[in-house]
Amino acid sequence: MNNVKRISILGLGAIGCAYASKLYDMDPDAVQVIAGGERAERYKKEGFFINGKRYDFKYVNPEDEAEPADLIIVAVKANQLSQAIQDMRNHVGEGTIILSLLNGITSEEIIGGQYGLEKMLYSMCIGIDANREGNRVRFTSYGNITFGEKLNQDYSPRVLAVKDVFDRAGISYMIPDNMERTLWWKFMINVGINQSSAVLRGRYGVFQTDEHARKLMDSAMREVIRISGKAGVNLKEDDLEQWYKVLETMNPASRTSMLEDIESGRTTEVDIFAGTVCELGEKYGIETPVNRALFHIIKAMENLL
Repeated sequence: MNNVKRISILGLGAIGCAYASKLYDMDPDAVQVIAGGERAERYKKEGFFINGKRYDFKYVNPEDEAEPADLIIVAVKANQLSQAIQDMRNHVGEGTIILSLLNGITSEEIIGGQYGLEKMLYSMCIGIDANREGNRVRFTSYGNITFGEKLNQDYSPRVLAVKDVFDRAGISYMIPDNMERTLWWKFMINVGINQSSAVLRGRYGVFQTDEHARKLMDSAMREVIRISGKAGVNLKEDDLEQWYKVLETMNPASRTSMLEDIESGRTTEVDIFAGTVCELGEKYGIETPVNRALFHIIKAMENLL
């Protein structure tokens, strides 16, 4: 098993900051953030305050030559992925492991298409309620990172290497037997809670208490379940119940990432949520009226920002 000693991170949104801080606390010399230009200068000047503690990460310009990272963590938004793929090029070596924390079910194939699928581990984060405003990030739960190969009956050397660094950093994780199915489960959740929260301007507490908000979220997720059967993934009713148990643990005052985007005047990830559902619906002959409506509503909201 290779010991992970050099970690490069792309993206310091709420999720990126949360896990970068845990890795930095483990070993400040092990972590570097790939960022350049005015953004990096602002980060250096202002620092980040994560749950009240200041962090001054090491920043590396994407254009600078760098020793290959043992682990690259990609924590950008979907509309930033193309640039992130270019920015990491000097950090990818023969033995580099790449972990993508992006929402959706396509980023691993997109990154792997550039650098090789053999470098990718499938991953997602669940249960974290981090929100960022400016250079300040707050959260009450780190949740966990779920990761692995597509199938994990036996742990590969790459999985063991990431498991080791997460153990050392105190990052909670899960390694499911079937990672592909777990990614679809998280995709189902995002299609429901992220998009419904954006159109209703509702925080987690709304979906914990309001029947109509839950029904909107539920109807969007059920379209994913129907598509998953055609795709051979086969999500079930129990997967909805599992999500509702997680939902009850979330901070009622926290926002989803899509609500945070809308309230901050940023473009959302609706293309990888409703957009993907509608595309897959057409591919498999499944009607997706709820996600089609959410797609157009959120696109209109973006145009009004």
